[in-house]
Amino acid sequence: MPKYKQTAVARNRLKRRLRELSRLHLLPADLLADVVLRIRPEAYNATFAELASDIARVSTQLERWAVTTSATPPAPPAP
Repeated sequence: MPKYKQTAVARNRLKRRLRELSRLHLLPADLLADVVLRIRPEAYNATFAELASDIARVSTQLERWAVTTSATPPAPPAP
């Protein structure tokens, strides 16, 4: 969690919000991928609803990606 000249209280609040949103939106998706959340300075000033809409949008994109990649047959092994 980058500091971006924020207090420990602000950093912990953002961590708690993102942890909850990840639990609600990303974990139920059951993706076969690791997800890394990159925090930008404007995230500290975002409301919970704004963060939720961003995470929901990303979750939708990841689910769409998962369907696309699972429909593609695997490449044959190299000789």
